[in-house]
Amino acid sequence: MSVDKEEAHQRLKAAVHYTVSRICQKMGEDYRREFSRQVIAAIAETAVRQCDIFAKDLEAFARQQIECLICLYLFQSIYIQNKSEELNQEQRDLKKKSTGKRKSRDTEEEESRQ
Repeated sequence: MSVDKEEAHQRLKAAVHYTVSRICQKMGEDYRREFSRQVIAAIAETAVRQCDIFAKDLEAFARQQIECLICLYLFQSIYIQNKSEELNQEQRDLKKKSTGKRKSRDTEEEESRQ
C-alpha cells in the first residue's frame, strides 16, 4: 500500500478501536462488567478484518455487475441489429410481392383489352 493508503487505513483502525471501546464501556456500565484492553483490541481487530472482507466482496461484486452490464448491452445491440435486418428483409419481400402483383395485374389488364 502507498503511504497515504496506509495512513488512512491506520486512521480507520484507530476510529474503529475508539468506537468499540466506547460501545464496550457503555455495555459494561449497563451490565456492570468491565472489558479488558485485550478484549477491546480483539473485537476492534475482528471488526476491521470483517470490514476489509466486505469491501473486497463489494469490489468484486461491482466488477461482476459491470461485466454483466456490458454483456447485456452487447446482447441488446445484437438483438436490435438482428431485428433491424429482419424488418429490412420483410420490407424487401413485401416490395417484391407488391411489384410482382402489379406486373401480373398489368398483364391481365392488357390481355383483357386485346
